[in-house]
Amino acid sequence: MSARPAPPPSDVSAGTGLAGVIGLVLWVLTCRFWPQIVTTLGLSAPAEVMDGPSAALAALLFSGSAMIGYALLVEKVHLRPSTGIDWSRPRPLREVLDISITKIAGLWTTWAVIGFAYCIARWYWRGQYVFAMEVLETAAPFLFLGAIPYVLWLDRVLVNPRDASWHFGAMLIGREPWDPAEVKRHALAWLVKGFFCAFMISIVPGGFAAVIHFDWASVLDDPVALGTLLIETMFMIDVQIAMVGYLVTMKPLDAQIRTANPHLSAWVAALICYPPFILMGDGDVLDYRHNGAEWAYWLQGHTGLLWLWAGALVFLTAVYAWATVAFGLRFSNLTYRGVLTNGPYRYTRHPAYLSKNAYWWLASLPFLTTSGSMVDAIRNTVILGLVSAVYYWRARTEEQHLLAEDAKYREYHAWMAEHGLITSILRKLARAVTPCRPVVQPAE
Repeated sequence: MSARPAPPPSDVSAGTGLAGVIGLVLWVLTCRFWPQIVTTLGLSAPAEVMDGPSAALAALLFSGSAMIGYALLVEKVHLRPSTGIDWSRPRPLREVLDISITKIAGLWTTWAVIGFAYCIARWYWRGQYVFAMEVLETAAPFLFLGAIPYVLWLDRVLVNPRDASWHFGAMLIGREPWDPAEVKRHALAWLVKGFFCAFMISIVPGGFAAVIHFDWASVLDDPVALGTLLIETMFMIDVQIAMVGYLVTMKPLDAQIRTANPHLSAWVAALICYPPFILMGDGDVLDYRHNGAEWAYWLQGHTGLLWLWAGALVFLTAVYAWATVAFGLRFSNLTYRGVLTNGPYRYTRHPAYLSKNAYWWLASLPFLTTSGSMVDAIRNTVILGLVSAVYYWRARTEEQHLLAEDAKYREYHAWMAEHGLITSILRKLARAVTPCRPVVQPAE
């Protein structure tokens, strides 16, 4: 029996994400036990648990710095040809000054447009988004001014400094020919960052505070409380690592957005899963929780089942968080930033979507309703099925994008179909239930 062939090598190692998790855990423990640290070391600081928004943002520094350090010092990602950088032949500054000025003009204009969109979009100024706007308003001057030395430094070593940002700037200035395809590439990449960065920043404090605040000592004998703590922790890890991925789309880290998904169907499928376009919220079109209740309600009094259900839900959220951690510095929606073939992506092409949807089915049990109405049960079950169908749609549109971009992904896609533990089984099941189509012979 021949050995199963290995998948194509991954562009991201497991070590990068693991380093980020270690850095994040160290900061979480520091925040949680800060009163004891202050007392033990005799520090002149408030002896209070650090669970505020500032502490949540500081967690990004710990996880992000650990990942960046590992990527540069261990993986040496800055030396990869895929960065588009040649460190051995820096150009004199005078040779790239005009290019850099054009690029900075393009970047500044892009950020001004995003800022204007934030200003006129009403949803950005209520609820959790207010915090995101405050953070971005504070960061804006550093972003605009920091772009000057960063671009001047980087353009000296880029193999092709006339990238998509330069083409957008060239279009604005009108002195040199520019490529509309590159302008579109620039616009789509920054549309992804502008939309998702605001959303991700808005949810960073909530999950962090929930984990820090939880009474860790009281949950060991309670399956619901322990399960809730661990689930909250997994979701917090997911948000923190993903947020770093959205922020550090930099070529020296080989984490740049190579292309954003150009297909309208992909954007529609993704955006209906996020506010303000979300269709799955309370009372929305795809709300599957009408007269429903969570798993703990239905299983109360059955201790064994509660432990079993809690374990399954924690496992699914762990897989979901692992799917994000495996990206390291490269996580983001609707983008191509390299090919990932290790971690949970060795078993299925879409571990996050699979685990997330399985979690919703187990957690909500949509076929049970507090009203006792069969109509509500059927409706909720069908609607959750439609939600899962949306994520299947998202998966297919992402594959369409990646298959067109990278031969390595095409190789990985084919390998998964034959050898991926979950994907290959699902493929065989689909073949078994799908009737064979008759072969149509050409007319003679």
